[in-house]
Amino acid sequence: MASAARVTGAPVGSGQALTVTVAGQTLALPAGAVQEVLRPRPVTRVPHAPPGLLGLINLRGAVVPVVSLARLVGLEEAAPSPSARIVVVNGTAQAGLLVDSVSALGSVGDARPVELDALLARGFGTLARRGAVRGIAPAMAGPEAEARGALAEKLALMAFVVAGQDYALALDRVVAAARVPSEVTAVPRTDQAMLGVATFRGGLLPLVSPHALLGLPAGEGGQDRARILVVRLGPALVGLVVDRISAILRLPEEAIDPVPPVLTRGVGEARVEAIGRFDGGRRLVSILSLAKLFDDETASRILADAKEAADMAGTVAEAAEQFVVFRLGDEHYGLPIASVEEVARRPDNLTRLPRAPSFVEGVMNLRGGVLPVIDQRRRFSADGEADERRRRVLVVTIEGFRAGFAVDAVTEILSVPASSLAPAPELTVGDTAVIDRIATLERDGRMILLIDPGALLSGAERDLLAAMAAKAAKPAGSGAASAP
Repeated sequence: MASAARVTGAPVGSGQALTVTVAGQTLALPAGAVQEVLRPRPVTRVPHAPPGLLGLINLRGAVVPVVSLARLVGLEEAAPSPSARIVVVNGTAQAGLLVDSVSALGSVGDARPVELDALLARGFGTLARRGAVRGIAPAMAGPEAEARGALAEKLALMAFVVAGQDYALALDRVVAAARVPSEVTAVPRTDQAMLGVATFRGGLLPLVSPHALLGLPAGEGGQDRARILVVRLGPALVGLVVDRISAILRLPEEAIDPVPPVLTRGVGEARVEAIGRFDGGRRLVSILSLAKLFDDETASRILADAKEAADMAGTVAEAAEQFVVFRLGDEHYGLPIASVEEVARRPDNLTRLPRAPSFVEGVMNLRGGVLPVIDQRRRFSADGEADERRRRVLVVTIEGFRAGFAVDAVTEILSVPASSLAPAPELTVGDTAVIDRIATLERDGRMILLIDPGALLSGAERDLLAAMAAKAAKPAGSGAASAP
């Protein structure tokens, strides 16, 4: 097989081509368009894409779609073999072509010539990168802007559990949510609230026990459910180790009450800033104040350590965006955190509606309102079986319409630097693409597909779901399952 270096440096000429084998046929790719040849590697699958698209790969920071050349030319794919290769071409746009083998670099001979740009355009639209065309610009107008403005009027909270009690922090104070690492380095001569330090994004993150700060017994949730809430304390990042994360909540001002004076005398209660009422007042959540959670001495020490580490490293904070990351089958996707109204448990039973589209699981009663629940596993053709205990419903508002998206699990709240965000390639014909951008995480080699909330539902589907919700609400929600 020709090496990547020889292929990349091949001279451009009318008779020069890279010959490849696909489904027993020999095809000729124009040498001038061939960038390099790679061994097959794992790909990130893309929903709502044509059958010939195998997925995406991260090629030295660039997001490259990989397509089956056999399907592009109308042939049947062969079983994977050790000789299979990905030929990266760079014509109208960069793409990877999966072939059975690479034969030689030279004259076309008897090989069948391939018109790459025409072939890719016919099968995958333009494959052009979006950006200015698809509107990644921050300016918004119309109903979607009004809907997001309505969300902003509510207090966004990250709810979590400490020693069996519900607490919350303002969502804009939470930088990320992550699993507790297996290795935590203890720090000598510290109080019981300081659990140690762990590595986080190339630096050291102090880990603090909210149990000790609140005067509560140590957590009993188990290491597998414990999570770190990374919060910003001045210029420093601090990790709060909580028993588990329960939900993202958005509460209107009228659902938030001041703390009764009788509750401000205890050590833990003094850290509570307000009390939030949700589920129609049946559940209460204590909203914590970071300023009150740390005494002056502890806060000063953390801030001093953070300043010293920043001065030594000479680092400058980079602008970042936050996403709710969820799982469908083996793939992970992200939604902008501003579009997620809350994360709720999926009820064991949903109310089925007659003659509903196949992607609608049913409706659920969420705090007195009827919420259509859409099966994202089916819409995204997810593989494998879902663990019903971990399934969640993402409540989102799209252009004024409220809907629930059933997912296999919500895995983390992720803060992604702007430099790690790239526009997604145009992978579908027309305006049906739902993947808006792609996050490439260099620290663990992952790629996360970021979804454009406005593209999840067509206008016709929103009208249909709105009519279904209105019809289901008429009998006063009888039979609808309640969100726990």
